[in-house]
Amino acid sequence: MMELQAVVWKEEDMFVIKEVVTGVTTQGKSVEEAIENLKEAVELYLEEMPEIVEYLKNRKALGAIRVEIA
Repeated sequence: MMELQAVVWKEEDMFVIKEVVTGVTTQGKSVEEAIENLKEAVELYLEEMPEIVEYLKNRKALGAIRVEIA
């Protein structure tokens, strides 16, 4: 499992979340839904970008998602 760093903010009635390294951005009706959507979107992105996977594997921080509230 890799740690992803993300920033989440609210726009009208939706929570928008952006992963810092990949730039993948998604949204949800709740913070929890936005996080789940982000996990899925990043997974799909990484399937298409193996060089990013290697970069992330070489980072020291591995674990769960850390979400920063903006």
